[in-house]
Amino acid sequence: MKAIVVFLAFCTVFLLTSCGSISPVPVRVPPASPDKDFHVDMPKKVQEYATPAKIEAITPHDTYKYTLGPGDVINIQVWHRPELSQENMVVSPDGFISVPRIGSINVLNHTQDEVEQLVIKKLEVFYIKPEVTIRIQEFRNNKAYVLGRVSKPGVINFPGKGTLLEALALAGGIPDNVKEATLTKCSIIRGSDTVIWVNLQDLLINGNMALNARIMNNDIIYIPEASDELVFVMGEVVSPGAVQLKSGMSVVKAIMLAGGMNKYAHPGKVYVIRQQNLKGDVMQIDMKGIVERGDFTSNYALMSNDIVFVGSSGMAKFNYTLEKILPSLQIFSTATTGVLFYKTIK
Repeated sequence: MKAIVVFLAFCTVFLLTSCGSISPVPVRVPPASPDKDFHVDMPKKVQEYATPAKIEAITPHDTYKYTLGPGDVINIQVWHRPELSQENMVVSPDGFISVPRIGSINVLNHTQDEVEQLVIKKLEVFYIKPEVTIRIQEFRNNKAYVLGRVSKPGVINFPGKGTLLEALALAGGIPDNVKEATLTKCSIIRGSDTVIWVNLQDLLINGNMALNARIMNNDIIYIPEASDELVFVMGEVVSPGAVQLKSGMSVVKAIMLAGGMNKYAHPGKVYVIRQQNLKGDVMQIDMKGIVERGDFTSNYALMSNDIVFVGSSGMAKFNYTLEKILPSLQIFSTATTGVLFYKTIK
């Protein structure tokens, strides 16, 4: 029986030493900084956000004129004709209002002045030089849809032209129970052919007001849910899997949230894989420098969908297999494994 155990163990060593293990190949290792102060470095990422120039290009620059639409509430006053004057007239979903002596008038996408001229023209059939005043009581056609991670998702109405920051404020901002989650981006969907992604960190934290995009009527603003912002911790950690991305999360924090490195982990084989379109970057993390020297140069701030991979030591697979074959040996380390295996053969 002892000979069989020895034979199986020998075969296991032969097979494991003959097979390679998965290990990312770093293609770009940032140089270590001589500065000993804590510093979270963020590797460059392919630009996926709208630049100020892009936002400027989709912003109309003609004189802003409000146009009527469904839900607007208007008042019509005809001088010396109280029977024709109307208050609190609501524009119907198809864009019509009903005026005495005239009937239904289509005011959809017409300005206030245009509606006045339209009513005057129709009343001139019955009256000499009628004086008509149109006043908008409630503006409800200057709207946008704010969806996703906000306190009050739904339709918002702008009292003025409307900007991205104003839309977020009108939607109640970020809920209190998810404020610790990172807020990185939002999309603005305009019409059927325009989608732009705005870097909210640059706008809110750095104050880059060039990214405070003008919001047009019927725009859709979407902020991804916190659960959509994930990083993936793989390899030799206690609990590999997806970890929700929190604000300012670094490599070390992600590994600790995954239970820390297990006994088979190799501190010199920790990598961050960051997707760059179809080709990604692999960055090696100097865990030894972080722990022994307090050098946090490579303790990168993570981004959504990053992969943190903790590689194994050379004997990791051998230890695991030997534990399955010889559970009574209770092997706890590579060194112990070598001693016990030697004694078994001998």
